[in-house]
Amino acid sequence: MKIDNRPLLAAVVGCAFAATSAQAHAQSKDASSQASTPASSPTKPSSTPYPTGADGDGRVTNAYSTARWAEDWKSSANTRNTNDPLDRLKYIPLAADGDVYLTLSGEARLRTNYTSNPGLVEGEHQRQDIVRLTGGADLHLGEHVRFYGEVSHASSSGYNIGTPTSSQDNDLVLEQGFVEVTGRLAGLDLGARYGRQMFYDGSKLLVSQRDNNAIHFTQNGLRVWARGKDARIDLFDFSPTSYGREGTGDDDADKGIRFTGATLGFVVPKTTFGGSKLYVDPFFWRLRRREANWVTASGREERFYTGAHVWGDAGPINVDWTVDRQTGTFDGREIDAWQVFLDQNVALGSGKNAPRLGFTFDYASGGGGNSDTGKLQNAISPHGANTPFSHHLFLTATNLVETAPTLSLRPTKSVKVLAEYAFAWRANTQDAIYRANGRALAGTELSTASKTAELPRLQVQWTITPRISITGRYEHVFAGPALKQAGYGDSDFLASWISFRF
Repeated sequence: MKIDNRPLLAAVVGCAFAATSAQAHAQSKDASSQASTPASSPTKPSSTPYPTGADGDGRVTNAYSTARWAEDWKSSANTRNTNDPLDRLKYIPLAADGDVYLTLSGEARLRTNYTSNPGLVEGEHQRQDIVRLTGGADLHLGEHVRFYGEVSHASSSGYNIGTPTSSQDNDLVLEQGFVEVTGRLAGLDLGARYGRQMFYDGSKLLVSQRDNNAIHFTQNGLRVWARGKDARIDLFDFSPTSYGREGTGDDDADKGIRFTGATLGFVVPKTTFGGSKLYVDPFFWRLRRREANWVTASGREERFYTGAHVWGDAGPINVDWTVDRQTGTFDGREIDAWQVFLDQNVALGSGKNAPRLGFTFDYASGGGGNSDTGKLQNAISPHGANTPFSHHLFLTATNLVETAPTLSLRPTKSVKVLAEYAFAWRANTQDAIYRANGRALAGTELSTASKTAELPRLQVQWTITPRISITGRYEHVFAGPALKQAGYGDSDFLASWISFRF
């Protein structure tokens, strides 16, 4: 499936032009003219029976989200006379009744990464200076139809950076562009979204927009849903975006990969465990890769996922649990794999700023990638985040066991500190350690040891204003025997980034 980017890019430019014209027109009116503009349906909170934030879109109201289309700014219709020009961009009426309006968004992120011994191999350090610039336009044509478009620019420079990927260095990409239609029938909220879009309905270790990159991971295709008061179902059929480097015209859907499936959602009764806010999301997915590669083999792979994601709060305890079984075939061989992701913590006090103590346990089965015969037991994630395992990107959810005690602190309302100390092993010593790109870390399939590494981590985030935040992160790799036997060693990772959004 190939999506023609030119009409979508034209829509973004057109939306921005319409917004500028509408804002100038609004400024020319006097106060009485502005007061006569109806503030009917756009100012009312959206009516969605299923709990906001648990419907697979992560929707927020009057706040910023990674997926900018998940933001609801309709209430800004009542404050469009504000003197803040950026606030006025969140609700730009394009019709007298206020039902047709535009929301503009943008982000500038400046990031620097420092890595000693890149690739865990002794050598000169690496410094990456990465810039991300993003602009989006969300056009609402009444209550039931919307168009969203988003373009991004990424640039990378620094020292010893080699050739940056197209997700880290790209003049201009159409990151997202879709049409969405919604409505209500028989007490259900129904919807369909077609085009290029972020998809992260599930554990971030399975499906993620990969915010660590400058250009986000996006999918192309159709997503449809039905949502009631206590249950929902989402169906999707996607192919990931393959970003070129020659402008927006060569950012195509990768036809060699197809990701389809269904995700369900159920609200656990609030009285459970004496008071809870929990959700259970079973999922049934299929991932087809026409050219999958393991250490010694390549071929067509078709993988089926059956699992469940349980997440939310039970009193002071927060959980994020996922278990999935993977079956299918790879080059005529049977697939038999498992993943278990357990993340839990407890508040050490009352209030939102109370410290939280917890631990994570992640298991991804391994075996068979270093062989041409027998079962393939290596688990993989469809497009999950890799940085939770290591910002050095030498670990992924394949042939891995990792656990870490965690501590989260809020010394002030605007500062958040996260500390971890992780221990990582291979699940199967007969197979390799796999990088974040799915490739084996060369030579590790020959090592005999199980322990991979120890990884102390510290991250501090300072939210200066709702629009501006500064983050710093440090991580060290103490290489274990499984790495050292293959010629790898210790490494430091230090990063800082500042983000401005509107």
